[in-house]
Amino acid sequence: MARIRSLTIEELASRGIDTSPFLADFAELPGSITTLGYRPDILQATLGLWTAIMGAGRVSADLKYMAGHVASMSAGCQYCSAHTASNAASSGASVEKIAAIWDYERSDLFSDAERAALDFAILAGQSPSGVTDATMDRLALHFDEQQIVELLAVIALYGFFNRWNDSLATTLEETPRRFGEMHLAAQGWSIGNHKS
Repeated sequence: MARIRSLTIEELASRGIDTSPFLADFAELPGSITTLGYRPDILQATLGLWTAIMGAGRVSADLKYMAGHVASMSAGCQYCSAHTASNAASSGASVEKIAAIWDYERSDLFSDAERAALDFAILAGQSPSGVTDATMDRLALHFDEQQIVELLAVIALYGFFNRWNDSLATTLEETPRRFGEMHLAAQGWSIGNHKS
């Protein structure tokens, strides 16, 4: 059960928050938005960061979400793991690929570039970071500096959301919950403390 009451759409509107940009990327309004809304200035800054990182860039959206997924699973955040996997699927990654994500090192569903990015996501998502010079050398075979910055920004962004949603036990919305139950449970995903 969530540890802070979620604000309603009406309460968010009364605080000057337009929820329509969030609903462009998500089937339901994410619970993190409904709690960040207690501080509209922080929510707006978070939206700006989200848009800059997850919007158009030089790394495909499906790879960004897959990197966010493995970083979130490594951090133990079931909420963000379900969201990122669901968003990876809606951004073009096949359900089969997402279901095989923990076998990315051997699966022919993944390219060498994706393998390097997912290795990087797991290592960069650790605390302390597990990234080494060898990790960066492998990543640089497939990505330029701008793309590496973009990937690391995704991982860091999800670090924020992992801690936010796990600490508050944010209730997981229906669409990512269903996706997690259908496609991630075999990988060890469970709803954890994100039940309503």
